[in-house]
This record gives sequence, C-alpha cells and structure tokens, in this order.
Amino acid sequence: MIVRRILIGAPMVLIIFLLQSYLWVPTYEQQTRGNPERLTEYITASIGDASILNPILSADSASNDIESKVFEGLIDRDKELRFRGRLAKSWKIYEEAFFYINEKASIPHLGKATAPEVVKLLKRARGGYVPVGAHVKTSLDNIREIAIVPAREFLVTRQEKVMGKAAEKTAVRIRVMAPDRIKLILKNVDQDLFKSLSTILGSDYFHSFPAQDYLSGDEGGPDGSRGKVDYAQEVLPATEHNPVIIFYLRPHVKFHDGHLFEARDVKFTYEAIMDPKNLSPRIADYEPVKEVEVVDPLTVRIFYKRLYSPALGTWGIGILPEHLLNSEALKKEAMRIGNDPERFSMRQSSFNRHPIGCGPFVFQEWKSDQYIALARFDDYWEGPPQYKRFMYRIIPDLLTQEMEFYAGTVDSYDVQPHQVQRLKNDPAYQNFSGLTFGYTYIGYNMRRAPFNDPRVRRALGMAIDVHKIIQYVLYGQGERITGPFVKQTDYYNHLITPLPYDPEGALKLLAEAGWRRNKEGWLEKDGKRFQFTLITNSGNDLRKAVLTIAQDSWKQIGVDVRTDVVEWAVFVQERVDKADFDALILGWNMGIEPDLYQIWHSSQTHPYQLNFVGFKDPLADDLIIKIRQEYDHRRQVAYCRQLHELIAREQPYTFLYASKWTAVLDKRIVIRETDAAGNIIYRKITPTKTGNYTFYFNKWIKLSEAPVFSAKD
Repeated sequence: MIVRRILIGAPMVLIIFLLQSYLWVPTYEQQTRGNPERLTEYITASIGDASILNPILSADSASNDIESKVFEGLIDRDKELRFRGRLAKSWKIYEEAFFYINEKASIPHLGKATAPEVVKLLKRARGGYVPVGAHVKTSLDNIREIAIVPAREFLVTRQEKVMGKAAEKTAVRIRVMAPDRIKLILKNVDQDLFKSLSTILGSDYFHSFPAQDYLSGDEGGPDGSRGKVDYAQEVLPATEHNPVIIFYLRPHVKFHDGHLFEARDVKFTYEAIMDPKNLSPRIADYEPVKEVEVVDPLTVRIFYKRLYSPALGTWGIGILPEHLLNSEALKKEAMRIGNDPERFSMRQSSFNRHPIGCGPFVFQEWKSDQYIALARFDDYWEGPPQYKRFMYRIIPDLLTQEMEFYAGTVDSYDVQPHQVQRLKNDPAYQNFSGLTFGYTYIGYNMRRAPFNDPRVRRALGMAIDVHKIIQYVLYGQGERITGPFVKQTDYYNHLITPLPYDPEGALKLLAEAGWRRNKEGWLEKDGKRFQFTLITNSGNDLRKAVLTIAQDSWKQIGVDVRTDVVEWAVFVQERVDKADFDALILGWNMGIEPDLYQIWHSSQTHPYQLNFVGFKDPLADDLIIKIRQEYDHRRQVAYCRQLHELIAREQPYTFLYASKWTAVLDKRIVIRETDAAGNIIYRKITPTKTGNYTFYFNKWIKLSEAPVFSAKD
C-alpha cells in the first residue's frame, strides 16, 4: 500500500525508496560469503500464492509449481516428449472388447448364428479362411483371444420419474435377460474393430441389436421421456470398447513420512478424484475409468468404459498417500478439530496446507503471502536433488522481483516484454525463450445477459485492437491467436482469421442485438444501460494493461465498463470458482494433448469446474467427445480444427494472444552429474522441445564461479 501511494503522488520518493530497498538487499556474493549453504538453496518468486497443495483439488499455476516438487505421478514426458516411467517403471496397454450376439440378425453366407458359430466364423477369418481386406485383416491379427460370456440375468436400479406418480424421482428396477456375449482380448487398442467385424458379420449386425427386447421393468415402467430404448442403450450396449492399462510400479518408493508407496495409493487417488464430496476439478479426466484394480502391491490394472485416447497421460497426476487421507483418517481429523465427520471432506483437511507426497522435495513451511519452503528428500527414488532447499517466495510486485533478482536474493526471473532485448544480451545471464503453450483471453459469463448473445461477444472483441496490445504492451513479444489449441501444434486451425479491429462493425452488431446509443452516448436496450465489470488478478501488469485498454475501447463504443483488480487467492476462490463475474481477463497454460473436455464441455460448468464461462453447445460437446475417443491422429486433427472453428465463431472468449516468454538465470547455475568413473561433470542447461528449461531441475546447482564450457557444450 505504501508503494502504491508513492507511485501515484511522488515519483521521486519512489526512486529513493527503491534505491534504499536495492541497497538494503545483500548481493549474492554477500549472501554466500561465510554462508556456503546459499549455494545449495534455490529461491524463486511468484506474483501469487498457492491456493491448495493437493494435486487433485488445485487448478492454479502457483499450487501446481509446488505440487510438482512434492508429489510424483506414475509417468511424465521425457525431453523428447515421449512418455517415461516415474512411480511406474513400465506399463502395458491392451483392450478388452465385447459384443452381444444378435439373435435376429442374418450373417452373410451363414444366416442366424449362435455364439459358438460366431466364434468359429471369427477364428476362421483370423486364420485366413474368409476373404477380407487389408484393414480388416489388421484388426483380426490384433485379436489375441476370443471367448464366450454366457447369457445371464441381472437387475439394474435407476432413480427416475415414473408414469402416474409424483414428480420426484423413484427407484425403478430393470430386469435384464442378457444374451450370450463375445469377449475379444486385443493386443492393442483398435477403435475400428467393430467396423472391421461388420464386414464379416454384416453391416447392420451391431446397429440392429434389439437391446430393448431383453429388458423388463417394474409395474408402471419408465415414463415416455426415458423408455426402454434409452435404458437399453445404457445397460445393454451392443458393443463395448474397454481399453486397459497395467502399471508395474517401482519397488521401495517412499512417501516423505517413510510409508511405502503401493498400488492401493493409485486406486485411492482415483477414488478421491471421483468422490463428489471433494469437488475435484479433475473428475472429467477420470470419468472414463470403469475400474481401478489392485492386482498386487506393485501392480495396478485400470479398465476404461470406452475409448479414451488421453488415458495414459492422465496418470501424470501426483499420487496421494492413502494412509493419510482415507475415510478413517479424515474421520479422526474431523473429530479432533470438532467438525462433523459425515460432512468433512478432503477439501477441509489440514493435509492441503501440509502435504506429503513422494516427490523430490519435502514440504516444510507455508507462510501465507510470504513463502513456501521445501527441503530435498534424501530418500527420493531417483536420488536426492542437488539443491538442499527450495524456497517459493510470494512477491506480488514485478519491479521488486526484478531488483531482488539482480541482487541475487531470487535465482530466476520471468523477463517482462520491455526487458527482453536488454537481458538477452547481458553476459551475466543465460536465457531461454519461446512461444508459450497457452494464451491470454477475455472470458464472458454466458449465464448473464447480454453475454448470452454471440453478437454481443463478437462485437466486444471487434472493438479491441489486439495488434496494438501486442505491439505496445508486449513490445512485440506475442502472437495473435484465434482459438483454444496450442498454436505450435497441428491441432490449431491456422485457416481461422482473427476478429478484425472494427468499432463501426461492432456497433452494427450491437444494433442488431437491440443496443442503441442514448443522448449521453451510452448504449441502452429496453431502458437499461450496457454496463458490466471486467476483472483480473493483481500482480500481473500485462493483464492490468489489457484491462485498461479493453475498458477504454469499450467506452468508445458506448459500453459503461467498471474494472476491478482482485488479489489472486480471492480472484480464484471467490470469483472464478464460483462463476461470480461478468467478464474476466485470464490465461490458460495448455498441455500437448488436445483434450479440452474440462474447459469447454457443457457438463463442466458447475462450481469449481473449469468451464466457468458457462459455454454450452451440443456440436462442440460431440466434437470434444470425438477428440477424446479418437486414436487416429489425422482424424483427431480434423475434429480439433472443426472445434476451433466453432468456438471462434461463438466467441465465448475474446482470444487475445499467445505471449513469447524469456527466462533468465545466473550463468553459475548448471547441471551437475557424475560419470561412470565417479567424476563430477557440469553441463549447460538446455530446454526441451516445448521450451521446458527446468526439465533437469533436480540436477541443477549454483556454483561460486561460472564454469567455462567448450563450444561443443
């Protein structure tokens, strides 16, 4: 608050204040003189604090930064972007597929056939005795086993409205007399399996399966809005793809409290995500899972309900310790602090402020809005990190971060656009740069008028000169984007042109939507002024600049815009998580996978979920599901580009830019390794294909003097 007042009223006093602050901070040399421990301590800075240190509950980057050090996933990606084992030493992926015998269908050259006859036909085709094309032969060669699942009878209970009864839901029992079923175990996942089998069994064999004929319900039965056909598709699908992943876990891996990591911790993490009491934003990633089975302490088998191409990548999530967070542990914690055990969930647990994982660093202390301290885990399965201590300092003011970086009291600094050219050429530093895997946008709460009108959203976007933002706010360190995919990938649709900067065109669209200027020049509709509040988080000067530009641009066309800058934790927890906003400026850091289910699917619009703008579109939902279930890269790309086009047309966001990033480190920070002979060697830090320069962070160390590398290094 003192600095803010000085900035407004006395710039000369500010200079003196900053100089005093700078001179007061000890230099790196002063810190290390007589204190060699500073060489083994890495200090980084963040504009915002973490919100919750639990990988299944958090959704902000600050929390993720800490969780990536404290927790470990089953897998991650190596520097070449290939999956590599972490807590899992290896894995195997295959598929179990099923289809019911269609007793009424006529198979070419065979007629109606029983289960044994269908099995015999498939085995003959697999043996080459039935002529098939190359694509079908590939599917047949992929079949490892064929078996018959005998006919069975079972009951299914659903909560539904029933004819002639009150509006409230009633338990409806459905009796199912399932026919014989064929089970196929495949060597690899084959999304085209049933298409291939249709050439042998008949083009309509699967589509004509009369599932409803095998169902009978309670007296009264389900009402017309949900009849037997609807139930049949749910409880007796003609075909079923069940991809399977088996993870073989590393032995002797320990959590930070010394407890051994086992398969039950993986199962527990999945169950904790799916527990509705926990309100996990990760549910969408794991909903396709049918079952997680503990085979033995070091083997876990995961069955999926349907095709789900991002499946493997989701197991990079940090694994939770079951023994500390199971129902019995939470019940004891609730009773200890005087809470109702029945209503107490993982979200209320003190674990989220004192996390325990099995990652390379152990949590030590969290002082809100000051720092988070971690210490290296000496029993880390891959060997302890070089740094003994990791400090995450909360410094909301970027100018203060910059001063502390120059003084050596923080070890890294995210260079601001106007500083890029100068710091890139500074011989004291090593630097890394690239285009971010993400973007900045203005999001509109589509639950609220007038943002439920696409003409209004498009008009607001057309009123902003994004090129000027890139030129003058980012100093050219950014690129225009038009949609939700990472620009460097082939999922991004480069044929989509950005919204033009066209204030007059924006006014025409707003006029179509019923908005007219009044005598004062403000836009009105039905006697109500076009007025709303645009918000963003504090500590980000670029977003604040965009906030000001957007406000001014919209006021020029007659929109009365108020602005608010909110402290990060409040911004996320009270405004974003609860969808309590009109419009906001925010950004997404994206992954390599093109799965956008969490951000854009209509089912993800509830509190604590990530589609907080409330975007709902049936065609978009369909494309999102197709992208998730598509294993063929070319088809997946085509679906992504269609989705990009649809979202660009609807403009739930005004897509602004993907920024270019530059990070600088002291040249004395290097990678330290030991060769086969036991000699210590040093290497330069180099980024991965995605620009991730911290990939080898556990091997980083800061030396008292920068080593001299040869040209080939």
